[in-house]
Amino acid sequence: MFKQVKSALFWYYLFKFRRRVILIVLLLIVALFANAIYGDVVEYLKLKDKLVFLEMALISKWAIIIFNIVFSVYLLLTMFKNEEEQSSKKQNKKEETKRKEQTKESKKEEKFTAREKEFLYKKKLRSQADLLVDK
Repeated sequence: MFKQVKSALFWYYLFKFRRRVILIVLLLIVALFANAIYGDVVEYLKLKDKLVFLEMALISKWAIIIFNIVFSVYLLLTMFKNEEEQSSKKQNKKEETKRKEQTKESKKEEKFTAREKEFLYKKKLRSQADLLVDK
């Protein structure tokens, strides 16, 4: 049963954060391909006897790899922090909507003058049908 719970949690979080997981996997694949592409570039530059560009190729390869790894780690670390921020933002939005509704209600009450308010709350309007029922 513990394996089922682990599997359920794994698939839940994988589905919930699927965009980030896909982005992380793509970044790591790019980092791996950077190494393969670097090998091809080095062979090409050796064949053409342009060894001056080897330094630039090496620097660009490591820049790509380090950037992708650092960005992947950043995405992993902020994955769960982002969830907490979203829940707090939702609560703030709910509070703001409640405040707006309260201000709208107070504005509606302000539409009536004091005399109209007195008439609405103290006196009862009675139709002819009500008077006939009372007799």
